[in-house]
Formats: sequence, structure tokens, C-alpha cells
Amino acid sequence: MSGINGATTVVGVIGDPISHSLSPVIHNAAFGSAGLNWVMVPLAVQAADGASIVDAVRTLGLAGVAVTMPHKQVVARSVDILDPAAEALESVNTIVVGEGGQIVGYSTDGAGFVESLMQAGVDPAERRVVVLGAGAAARSVIDALGRKHCDSIGVVNRSYDAAVTAARLAPMGTAVEVADAAGALSTADIVVNATSVGMGSDESPVPPGVLTSGQTVVDLVYHPLETALLHEARRVGAVAVDGLGMLVHQAALQHRLWTGMTPDLVSMREAANAALQQRR
Repeated sequence: MSGINGATTVVGVIGDPISHSLSPVIHNAAFGSAGLNWVMVPLAVQAADGASIVDAVRTLGLAGVAVTMPHKQVVARSVDILDPAAEALESVNTIVVGEGGQIVGYSTDGAGFVESLMQAGVDPAERRVVVLGAGAAARSVIDALGRKHCDSIGVVNRSYDAAVTAARLAPMGTAVEVADAAGALSTADIVVNATSVGMGSDESPVPPGVLTSGQTVVDLVYHPLETALLHEARRVGAVAVDGLGMLVHQAALQHRLWTGMTPDLVSMREAANAALQQRR
């Protein structure tokens, strides 16, 4: 893309706050590598104005929107059509303008997580998974893993009720609510940290001496990219997957939904990593 002009196709990323979002960096790298005259711009929309987002997409003629907090739930209630993941989660992170101007809501977070696992050579099918956390990120992971026919999905969370609610997203007979974190973690094939523990710190959500060499450990935290949890995973010989993988892969799915093209994942990750380095 040589520059923004009258023929440029515009997509937005909407949230509050929005200045921290890596989405414009990642998507604009993808558009540039594909030679597309597209641009993503950040759009700050306060929580009170979230219900007007879908109408604004139509009015402004945007080709699509990436949706961040706090708008994912209100957008899910406002679109014309929901994809299965967005319907199950009652949450939308991607708006697509479909045929006839219909506004379609998708959730690409969970599928992006699975894609990042597969890229690391890890197939979650028939694996025992433990997810730490029961918030929005954890729920998207649980929903996606349930669609990949995991053997079991354990949910470890301080609130038991929240853990039960999150676990219900997986198919009947797949999810199991977990109370004993150490016991569940020691027998898991895949461990996923979907909490904020470790963000900007050297804390780990997993006690020392629990991880083993046969496990895959995923940390959705990507600031820092090498968290204490992933450092310990690598130390014991486990497969370590950082949170930037999920971020890039979910963005790649958004790119395909908007453009119909498969983006250059390498350029997307390099751009995101460079932006993270600048923020240190």
C-alpha cells in the first residue's frame, strides 16, 4: 500500500481504551505484505456508546471492525447474524459486512488459539487440558477446545461458580470443573494460562515443581513475551507457546473474513513483536 487515498478500504478497531491495541500494527502489516490498499484505524468508543457501533459501521461504510473491550457483548446483541462461536460466547470480536449489507459477528479468539497450538505442532484432540482462569479469554479457549474434541478440559479458578459457567461451554462429557489445581496441572497434557498473572511481572500462576517435560504450556500473556511460566516450562523441557501466537492467528482469521485472502503470518508477528519491543 503506497498511501491512504480515496480508494482505500477502511476497517477499524473499536474499544475503550484503544491506544494500547496492537491490532492496527498487525493488520496494517498484513495489508501491506499483501499489497492491499486497506488500512486499519483505531477508534475510541466509550462503553455508553457501544450500542451504536453496528449502526456506525453501516453509516461510515467500514469494511469491517475488530471489537475489543468493553464492547464485545453489546455488539453480539446488535448484529444481524452470529457465527456459532460468537453465539455460544455471547461475544463478538469481529464485525463483517456481508451480502446485502447484513452485519455478521464472529469470535476468532478461540480458533486463533487453536491455530497457534497447531502451528507449534500440538493437536489438542483427545488431550487433557487445564485452563487457568474463567474470564473472557478462558471462555473462548474452552469453547474452541471443546470443538476440537479434547479428552477433558479442567477449569481452575478462584471462583467455583465462574469455573462451572466457563466449563459448560464445552460439549457435555468433555469439561470437568477442577478444585485441586496442583493435582490437575500435574496430569494435564496441555496447560493454558488465561489469567493476567505474569503480565508485566515475574509472577507465575503455577507453583514450582508442577510442570513436566511431556506437557505443552501456553501463556496468553504476551507482555512480557517470555513470562515466568514459559521460562519454567522451557527449563523442564515442556513445549512453550507464547500469547503472541493467539493474537496473531486470531487477527489472521479476521483478515480472511474481511479480504478472503490468507495473510502473511510472519510479517504480522514481526510487526507485533517490534511494537512490543518499542513499548519496553
